[in-house]
Amino acid sequence: MEIISTISLWIIPVLIGLILIYGTYKQVPTYESFVEGGKEGIKIAVSIIPFLVGMLVAISVFRASGALEFLMDLIRPGIKAIGIPPEIVPLAIIRPISGNAALGMTSDLLAAYGPDSFIGRLASVFQGSTDTTFYVLTVYFGAVGIKKMGDALKVGLLADLVGFVAAFAVVMLIFGK
Repeated sequence: MEIISTISLWIIPVLIGLILIYGTYKQVPTYESFVEGGKEGIKIAVSIIPFLVGMLVAISVFRASGALEFLMDLIRPGIKAIGIPPEIVPLAIIRPISGNAALGMTSDLLAAYGPDSFIGRLASVFQGSTDTTFYVLTVYFGAVGIKKMGDALKVGLLADLVGFVAAFAVVMLIFGK
């Protein structure tokens, strides 16, 4: 265990050192390249800000308008019929939209039901089995200027759905209800 701790402490500094040594060996101006990369990173970060603000506003409007509750009420009967706890539905809806909101919901579910409960385990596996599809599309596609993202959205949401179904199946198989 101590070896793993030592490796984890030293891996990044050693990797950076090796890159700098290799760059110097190849006669690459490493410091100048680092500064140029930093400038480019700042430009990208600034260009992403409007997309982030738009996404955060959209999430706030979605939750504050009652649309989340309405959607939950529509889905709840079908979800109950197949054995998925209704408490998990908000997480399933929010996870593709916002990682932070989903993490907050997961924390709330863990606090309310416990990490070893069926709901706690299901929430944890949901959290790790899916991605923040809308966030990824908004930020990354927006940063590089991709306007047509319909197919990527469909595939991303399908992947999220498969992740939710697989998470439920695995938790049912391993832990039961």
